[in-house]
Amino acid sequence: MKIALDAYGGDSAPEVNIDGSFLALKEFQDLQIVLVGREEELKPLLKQTPEASRISIVDAREVFPMSEKPSLLLRKKETSLYKAALQVKEGKVDALVSAGNTGGVLAAALFVVGRIKGVDRGAIAVLVPSKNGFTILIDAGANAEVRAEHLRDFGTMGYEYASLLGRDSPRVGLLNVGEEQEKGTELTKLAYEYLGTELGSNFIGNVEGRDINYGDVDVVVCSGFDGNVAMKAMEGTGKLISETLKREIKNSGLFGLIGALFLKRALGRLKKTMDPSEYGGAFVLGVKGAVVKAHGNSNALAIKNAIRVAYQGVKGGLVKNLENKLGGK
Repeated sequence: MKIALDAYGGDSAPEVNIDGSFLALKEFQDLQIVLVGREEELKPLLKQTPEASRISIVDAREVFPMSEKPSLLLRKKETSLYKAALQVKEGKVDALVSAGNTGGVLAAALFVVGRIKGVDRGAIAVLVPSKNGFTILIDAGANAEVRAEHLRDFGTMGYEYASLLGRDSPRVGLLNVGEEQEKGTELTKLAYEYLGTELGSNFIGNVEGRDINYGDVDVVVCSGFDGNVAMKAMEGTGKLISETLKREIKNSGLFGLIGALFLKRALGRLKKTMDPSEYGGAFVLGVKGAVVKAHGNSNALAIKNAIRVAYQGVKGGLVKNLENKLGGK
């Protein structure tokens, strides 16, 4: 399998992307990485290890800035992001991973790789920690405004993704202000009907914000506006819990430190569960190739796990499944 990595995408590029590539190559023996970026700068950074033989470079002279307007990507065809997306479109690689400009990655996915026939909107699917291990939140930021049929398609995409990740008969819910069918706006009421028709008993109805992390649901469907707000709220809550815990342990003196030592392993597992780096990247679903967006401040572990997300999507035939499900709409 070949995965193109936008070597200059992200806050710590290209070094962290290369380190993440080596971690992924050690884990997946049938993987090849295609680094896209300035060849003369990337070559000296490659380590002399057995894994290096599975890395190739596609030269790209420009970088698409994190602050650039997404619409400009299609004019900047010499950027590492555009050229990496072109590798997918031309069938030279199986997937694209980038920690670059979110809007730019979306533009690359939708307009370079291209949408699946029958899909009007692509969507960002993010794995968030939950009591069941993870919940898929879709859309997490690609579409600020949606129609009911878009939410229906997001539900189908999320269902297929959850199935690929091992969930048996995934439960799909629609994010709303209450569980009752009559709650919400005209949009959510119509989407409720569409999702019920499309997914049958796998659609469990409306769910609330708390259910994203602590409900019996595998996929939560929402607009990109609502999803992004929910994501940022969860990030803030996680940071608050972490900082409060550290402060209280410190203020508790010797006994607090001793207690923390006894709980060190449990706290370590909690930190790992809540660490975004462990979940890697977010799938851009609805396009004719596996495209994964990693966080802009990703470390090497996050890049490795973003590559893992893409790898699993390709191995599981996620794009083909979505083409079969949505192509006739």
